[in-house]
Parts: sequence; C-alpha cells; structure tokens
Amino acid sequence: MFQGINNAMAEATRLTRAGRLVEATALLRGIDIAAGVAAPSTADAHVIDLIPERVRLSAKSARKPAPHMLSGLTTVSDFSCAAGSRSYKLYVPDTRHAAPMPLLVMLHGCTQTADDFAAGTAMNQLAEAEGFVVAYPEQSEAANRQRCWNWFEPAHQRRGHGEPAIIAGLTRKIIRDHPIDPARVYVAGLSAGGAAAAVMGAAYPDLYAAIGVHSGLALGSASNLISALAAMQGRGGTGAPRGHDVPTIVFHGDADSTVHPANGDAVIAAVSAKGLTVATEAFRHAGGRNYTRMTGTADNGRVMIEQWTIHGAGHAWSGGSAKGSYTDPSGPSATREIVRFFLTNRLDQ
Repeated sequence: MFQGINNAMAEATRLTRAGRLVEATALLRGIDIAAGVAAPSTADAHVIDLIPERVRLSAKSARKPAPHMLSGLTTVSDFSCAAGSRSYKLYVPDTRHAAPMPLLVMLHGCTQTADDFAAGTAMNQLAEAEGFVVAYPEQSEAANRQRCWNWFEPAHQRRGHGEPAIIAGLTRKIIRDHPIDPARVYVAGLSAGGAAAAVMGAAYPDLYAAIGVHSGLALGSASNLISALAAMQGRGGTGAPRGHDVPTIVFHGDADSTVHPANGDAVIAAVSAKGLTVATEAFRHAGGRNYTRMTGTADNGRVMIEQWTIHGAGHAWSGGSAKGSYTDPSGPSATREIVRFFLTNRLDQ
C-alpha cells in the first residue's frame, strides 16, 4: 500500500491517465484487486478520510469503546428505501419533556462507528442533560471499505439520491416514530461525516434547521476520489456554485493536515445569506487550546454562521473524550457549542 498522500495521488493519477479507473479507485479506497493493489495492513487500518492520520491515538484510547451506560435508551434500527439501507443507533434520554424534543443526526468520520462517535463526542451525555434525541447513522463497509460517507461522488450529492436520500429518510422515520419537534431537527458530522452534513443542509433545507461541519468539506469541492484528495489538501474546488440559507457552524483546527482548514472557509462561503454583520473575536481557553470565533449576524439578529478556528489543533473533534477516536480533549467543546447553536434555530423562524 502506498504511504502518504503524495505517493497515493501520483499513482492514482497515473492509473487514471492510463484509463485504469477501477485500479485507481481501488488504490484510494484500499480495496483488494487482481492487479495487486494491497488493502490496508493492520498497522495502517486506523485511517480517516482516505489517508492515514498522522497523529495517532494511544493504544488505550484507540480501542473501540463500550456503549454508553446512561439512563436513557439506546436502540439499534435499520432503515431501507429505494436508495438503499443503513443501520443506525438512536439515543432517547430519560429527561424527555411533555413538549416534542429536538433531534440531532450525527454522521461519523471514516473508520468510526456509532458507538465510537457517541463516545468521542459525548453527545449522549449532553442529550440526557438537555433533553434531545440523537441519531447515529452508520456507513457500511459494503458501501465504503473504510466506512467513509461517499460525499465526493455525484451520486451522493443530490436530494433524493444515494446516501442523502437514505439519511433524510431515516430522519423522517425517527420524526414519525418519536415525539420529535420537526422544526428542531439538525445534522452534524466529523470529517467525511462533516462533508456529508454539508450535503444534507444544501439538499434538504426544509428538513434540517441548522448544520454543523467539523473538519469537513463543502458540497461541490470534489466529484471523484482524485479531486477529493486534492480538496482535502486545499487544492480543490470552492464548493457548490449556489449557496443555501441554512444556519451553519464550522469547527476546524488550523493545524489539520488531513483536511486543510481552507475547506472550513468554503463551507462558510456556501451560506448565501446577504448583508451579514461579521464579527471576529480571539479567545484564550484556560488550560487548553486558544481559538478564534467568527460570527455572521443578519439584520433580524439571527446568527447565520459561526466559524471556530482552533489554534494548533489537528484532525480531531474539539473538546471530545479520549474514550473515542479522533478527539482533542484540550480544545473548547464542539459538542456543547454546536448544540447551543442548533437550539437557537428553528425551521419556522
């Protein structure tokens, strides 16, 4: 297996130019093929978003965590529609209220699972404290060997097609089956999941009241695996040609060597709200990483965009728990701030 993005890009480009597209795709996805492109070795299995992560977790924190033992109920379900099927886990807190609850859909990164993502973000604990439901759709190895959401393929970038249709369909099923307030439904994700969340916000602005993109990419920044790798290194497109008006919060480390921080700028640029009053503040995080926060506020006082740049942080969920993979406990809490931002937004505003 080729190590590092430069070798992978060079070899994949050579194969593509030679018309050997199957082999080029297999190289980047790590799929065994007759031509001899090797699948990831055990040592390289802990990768995210198509390339090896440079900052390794300790062996203890890299192990698959046990499911949360909270007072709420976690259930495992499957959803199927014409576009396909996926399993998902649903956390329903005991602290439910008489009124319908918000729903947060969480999309994991490559190599992660619902349990891993729940543990690393500690989202279930906050759901228990604040009284909202959390859904964790899981990508299948059949759809992507590294369990990446296929955000870079045109078939999975449109409303009513592919993975967006599946995620939207299971979201609607949860709304029907549980006491959910349909005006307070949100989607967030990390890395490939963040890129998928950006797709969902643009494709389903009538379903999601706000989106959160952590270390992800904008819709339209890539159209295949080759352009995905280029976009991840900051050499991709600028995102979708037309914007959307879904409130958006972005977290990105400025030392992220897996997904270039310029991609966070592209996600923010896709929000089409005009005439925003922009303010930027720098903060010192006691005992942890400093950060800069940019906000864009509409004339009616509604904050349409928030962009959090975490200084010195790599490709990891800011303020997350070491119980999960790809987390940076030293940063400000992306979990808490994303939920705060979400709960200030409704579809009926």
